[in-house]
Amino acid sequence: MDNSNTVKFSIRRYIAVLAILIVLVMTVLDVTVVNVALPVIAEKFGISNSNAVWIITIYQLVITMLLLPFSSFGDKYSYRKCFLSGVAVFTVASGLCAASQSFVMIVAARALQGVGAACVMGVNIALTRLIYPRQVLGRGLALNAMVIAIATAAGPTIAGALLSVASWHWLFLVNVPFGIVAFILGKRLLPQNPVKDSSGKYDWVSGLQNAVTFGLIFWAIGNIARKGDIVFNSCILAIGLLVGFLYIRRQRHKESPMLPIDLFRIRLYSLSISTSVCSFIAQNVAMISLPFLFLGNYRFSEITTGLLMTPWPLATMIVSPLASRFVERHNPGATAAAGMAVYAVGILMLLLASPAGISEWDIAWRMAVCGVGFGMFQTPNNIVMVMATPVHRTGGAGGMQSTARLVGQTIGATLVTIVFALSAVELHSVRICLCIALAFAIIAGLFSLSRVKQI
Repeated sequence: MDNSNTVKFSIRRYIAVLAILIVLVMTVLDVTVVNVALPVIAEKFGISNSNAVWIITIYQLVITMLLLPFSSFGDKYSYRKCFLSGVAVFTVASGLCAASQSFVMIVAARALQGVGAACVMGVNIALTRLIYPRQVLGRGLALNAMVIAIATAAGPTIAGALLSVASWHWLFLVNVPFGIVAFILGKRLLPQNPVKDSSGKYDWVSGLQNAVTFGLIFWAIGNIARKGDIVFNSCILAIGLLVGFLYIRRQRHKESPMLPIDLFRIRLYSLSISTSVCSFIAQNVAMISLPFLFLGNYRFSEITTGLLMTPWPLATMIVSPLASRFVERHNPGATAAAGMAVYAVGILMLLLASPAGISEWDIAWRMAVCGVGFGMFQTPNNIVMVMATPVHRTGGAGGMQSTARLVGQTIGATLVTIVFALSAVELHSVRICLCIALAFAIIAGLFSLSRVKQI
């Protein structure tokens, strides 16, 4: 292949990344923009705020239930087909959300959106690994992290801008043209899986066990945290744990298990997964509790509070690509550990900040420190996690990576709910949450540090 053909081939492969990034933006924005629009949608359908939360919860719950089954499908058959199916389902579901005439219809459409998002999230890392050469894979993973950070930071602003000129329906309708573009780009340019044996049937039983396990456990934990019926939800939790036990026992006899317990035998991978869960607990506990501090105790306005939350994802967006280049020549385990140390310092400074006379700038730079630390940590940790696994198991590894993130975020949200339920004083609740975030950041840093000699 001559140089011109090589360049042309490379350009086609890198343009294919656009399909992945477009859909990542769509799936992330559909959490943040709906958060902002939730009161409007609740009023439209005449439902309580507590019921309206299901519009958010059902989307995240379905993703958690189906990530690993779709990752396994991608490993066995085709990451490309799984991705394109997910884009198609997500785009159609977005149109159905916009056309919803009742609360039941929009919840059902949001569940369908979750199916599409799970298809995409389950294989996006595997596709990134196929597109990027090994020596610059970190740049691809960093680009994914940067785009997610941008979407997270811009989500509330985009939602506010759209709602100021149009109805809430457009929050979903905007996905349709972007989904069509992503589908066309993906169909033409995304690479196929490496050739391998795909004999044997898909393990539908394991897929069902996975969905039931994650669905029942996280549904029950969420309801218990919200002071639901303790007896009923404890029974649901027990059923989920029982199915989970049977699920794990079934996976032990599989050559390529859906729940990648074979990969957990790789110490570097299992450490990286543990680190990821702890880091996202630390992140979500802080991100959820801090607005209560800014609004209730520091007496900042809603607009100011929104702006004060922005330096965190903005700093992560800037630092992630720099960290990806840095670890091309330096140990990613040590870099990730340093990132968690910086993050812990940021949380500690927020915890020790005196409410008396504190300014917006005093908060903003502390939030930026947290974002810098998380940006230093996230990309190196993802690189270690992906590179520790065989290429043919990238789908399972990537799906578990996304599952670890969702598990960490869900546990973090649950911990905040429990702390606020147990403490009547809001300031004390936030401080306890920040202490929890600090503790998990230290644990994640220690896990990361333990990998240094193995890389």
